[in-house]
Amino acid sequence: MFKKILIANRGEIACRVIKTAKKMGILTVAVYSDADKDARHVELADEAVHIGAAPSRESYLQADRIIDACKKTGAEAVHPGYGFLSENEAFARKVEEEGIVFIGPKHYSIAAMGDKIASKKLANEAKVNTIPGWNDAIESAGRAVEIARDIGYPVMIKASAGGGGKGLRVAYNDKEALEGFTACQNEARNSFGDDRIFIEKFVQEPRHIEIQVLGDSQGNVIYLNERECSIQRRHQKVIEEAPSPFINEATRRAMGEQAVALAKAVKYQSAGTVEFVVGKDQDFYFLEMNTRLQVEHPVTECITGLDLVELMIRVAAGEPLPLTQADVKREGWAIECRINAEDPFRNFLPSTGRLTRFQPPKETMFSADTEHLYGVRVDTGVYDGGEIPMFYDSMIAKLIVHGKDRAHAITLMREALNGFVIRGVSSNIPFQAALLAHPKFVAGDFNTGFIAEHYAKGFHAEDVPHDDPDLLVALAAYMHRRYRARASGISGQLEGHGVRIGEQFVVVVLGSAGDHVHTPVSVTDFKGASGGSAVQVGNRNYRISGGAQLGSVRVEGFVNDKPFTAQVERGAGKNPLALRVSHNGTQIEAMVLSPLGARLQKLMPYKAPPDLSKFLMSPMPGLLVEVAVQAGQQVQAGEKLAVIEAMKMENVLFAAQDGVVGKISASKGESLAVDQVIMEFN
Repeated sequence: MFKKILIANRGEIACRVIKTAKKMGILTVAVYSDADKDARHVELADEAVHIGAAPSRESYLQADRIIDACKKTGAEAVHPGYGFLSENEAFARKVEEEGIVFIGPKHYSIAAMGDKIASKKLANEAKVNTIPGWNDAIESAGRAVEIARDIGYPVMIKASAGGGGKGLRVAYNDKEALEGFTACQNEARNSFGDDRIFIEKFVQEPRHIEIQVLGDSQGNVIYLNERECSIQRRHQKVIEEAPSPFINEATRRAMGEQAVALAKAVKYQSAGTVEFVVGKDQDFYFLEMNTRLQVEHPVTECITGLDLVELMIRVAAGEPLPLTQADVKREGWAIECRINAEDPFRNFLPSTGRLTRFQPPKETMFSADTEHLYGVRVDTGVYDGGEIPMFYDSMIAKLIVHGKDRAHAITLMREALNGFVIRGVSSNIPFQAALLAHPKFVAGDFNTGFIAEHYAKGFHAEDVPHDDPDLLVALAAYMHRRYRARASGISGQLEGHGVRIGEQFVVVVLGSAGDHVHTPVSVTDFKGASGGSAVQVGNRNYRISGGAQLGSVRVEGFVNDKPFTAQVERGAGKNPLALRVSHNGTQIEAMVLSPLGARLQKLMPYKAPPDLSKFLMSPMPGLLVEVAVQAGQQVQAGEKLAVIEAMKMENVLFAAQDGVVGKISASKGESLAVDQVIMEFN
């Protein structure tokens, strides 16, 4: 077994690998860029080596610097994690040539599967079902349109070296095929240095289901069940689960056996994933093979009780697989939510900056630990007060739950999301909460078009209907009563002028356009010791008790003898006097006033926000890579104005209405802050 390994990655996956290595008694070496000098993976490792500037092409993609770091520290093996150089055949070969072990498949397996065109041909030879399409590189956008017509729309345009949603577009007509080809080529060239594009038929009502495989150097290959990854937004996975609620036992076995046949055909050694697209009649076709550990590997670890990182390390050290196909378990149900730094209410734009609060829900399962199953696990590479840099992907954490069945797992996940406190950057937690509550998701009735279909116009606060909106009002009144109780106990108050606590309040839920809702509430039977109260909202009664410390955001307790977790904080919104209450993805801002205060509040004039329609402002922090118009130019609604790059993705800004460009305030190559003015319109 190795004495020391280097992890050629960052973030949560680097932390994940370090934990398994520590469990196995192996020393670890981290590598880091300028942006990551204070990162969590650097702190967790036994040693750390600086490898370059913040952009990944100047650090984490520098193969020679990583190999030098191995030699300098005496690391005998490299774990590449996922992304960066994990599926780079040249890197794997170079590592092997230098006498260092690559903890992953051999370079020839990566080469065979890393090229989507070659892998499809190989899959055909191994008698694996494949999708009809054009499997050779396409030379021009015009040719792409011809091929797309021959196959029949809709088609999928893909970069041969693509991955992570980059270099991929679905086209329903000639215009989309033309534009999609060009966009894919540009993204692929920038992200992977390889602009070859191919086209295939887009399967209708498709599900994205993948099979986890594991092979050793003795030629043994097994499959570890499947993962359901159909809940995707713009080809990026959002929620993953294992097993799939869709496929039957016969399909599972057939997919597993084909995945094993493909892995054996390329002499696969290590953990890998064979991705399939599955049609509505359980017909399945090979998509691609990921020759690395997947982001969503924890859900497989939960249902099988296996540590996949440990198995990768053992296989790389030459050990045979410790189990056969018959030994593979499938127990309970696991779900993973990717918690990303993005604002779901602003079209999921990236959100970077400092995490002023980062308090994950209480963990009962842990990465690299298969002893503790059935519960909550958080895999992350960040910490309270840490920075989310703009140079890498937007993942803050992965929240994983393992339940007895699917319904139990969904319940666990909803509670865990309620208790996940993230401040300083926006996160997609409200969106995740909405997905988990959606009747079609709960029923298991979805495909890869689920988000595009149900959230076609983006995601809005009203897309998360709360099953008991009065509860949010009751929680606001309950917490206000607790704040008043503390204020009344402060010593040194003027006699006759101390804080008095009433029992009758009005909760004013603030509307965005001044359309506030006034709800009379009574809070009685307050018990300071237990923090309990009886709260009446209209004709609804709530007995609430909670042990939250005043000042903490997370509130846990019981409502009518049922456990709940919510988030309540003062002064977090636009109004410093208001309480912000969040539960099950729904959020309200409310002022809790005395009846007289509420009457006076009704007399307050509404101040409309300023009209900003004459400005194009940066919706996120990022790099301005293109200004597509000039001062004085006439533009039409829908016309491209500028392109901003953030977190490895290009974001195009379009004109919202017809107009004439006035002053251009920002120039190409400039780093923009959120809401910074790029241009004005006359």
